[in-house]
Amino acid sequence: MDLQDLYRDVILDHNRKPRNFGPLDPADVSLEGFNPLCGDRLTLRLKFVGDLISDIRFEGQGCAISTASTSLMTEAVKGKTRDQALALFKRVHELLTIDTANADELGKLAALSGVRGYPARVKCASLCWHTLESALRPPAA
Repeated sequence: MDLQDLYRDVILDHNRKPRNFGPLDPADVSLEGFNPLCGDRLTLRLKFVGDLISDIRFEGQGCAISTASTSLMTEAVKGKTRDQALALFKRVHELLTIDTANADELGKLAALSGVRGYPARVKCASLCWHTLESALRPPAA
């Protein structure tokens, strides 16, 4: 099995059986993400203990890439601090838009590297990440 097959299998698995899918009540932060170009829509809910993301769940519907990316993201950021999650957002954003070098450092998230070759799908993969980034930023005064 080559690396692209492995990546495809990770995406398919997370689409078929998304992790951390379902309600989270009560949540400390709840934010909706929507891609009007394709109709992907998600609601991201986070719970914090201090600065740590103690739980994260999502609901909504989207294409396979969007669902898999959100599932992978929730696994990756649970248990991380806000700053760690924002740093991961930055790295994944680079993976999707600029450079896939050292993608293997991201573990399962490296499966998203193949999306870079399909510019129309980058928004599908990054919707959840941009929603997360907005949820982690302090509200403007």
